[in-house]
Amino acid sequence: MSKKVLVLSASPRRKGNSDYLCDEFIRGAKEAGHETEKIFFHDKKINYCLGCGACYKTHKCVQKDDMAEVLDKMVNADVLVLATPVYFYTMNAQLKTLIDRTVPRYTELKGKAYLIATLADKGEESMAGTIAAFRGFMDCLDNVEEAEYIIGYEAWNKGDIVGNPAVEKAYQAGKNV
Repeated sequence: MSKKVLVLSASPRRKGNSDYLCDEFIRGAKEAGHETEKIFFHDKKINYCLGCGACYKTHKCVQKDDMAEVLDKMVNADVLVLATPVYFYTMNAQLKTLIDRTVPRYTELKGKAYLIATLADKGEESMAGTIAAFRGFMDCLDNVEEAEYIIGYEAWNKGDIVGNPAVEKAYQAGKNV
């Protein structure tokens, strides 16, 4: 059964390490016959949450940026892939901003969610903050299953991820969604 796979790439660098892993996930998902789309955050205008609370009643944000379009796609997806480089041992600001802006419709999210992350360090303990932040989001969602982590260790400079075991893992995860 074909699924709608939405990949959200928070990398500030096109074809950066985490974005590269997104493309490998997509390659696998396409080969498996799934419908895929990647949203590269750098191409979108997504403002910080204002904390105004208007969306609690209206289920719409008062801000006029690209988030409404992105959130529609998130709600309609069967599989969500959240990708981030790791800065200071947690997800980057771009991904956290997106998560905060899901408030108007977060109860409508469904399906499986994958986390793709890249970081310069090699120890698993370096991912604790990122995984905690991802799980904090997942804990707020009733209909979303935490699927898998795809982590590219020792990837600092653009291109360092090539040849990393995470590349094959991303491809295989895409094939097996």
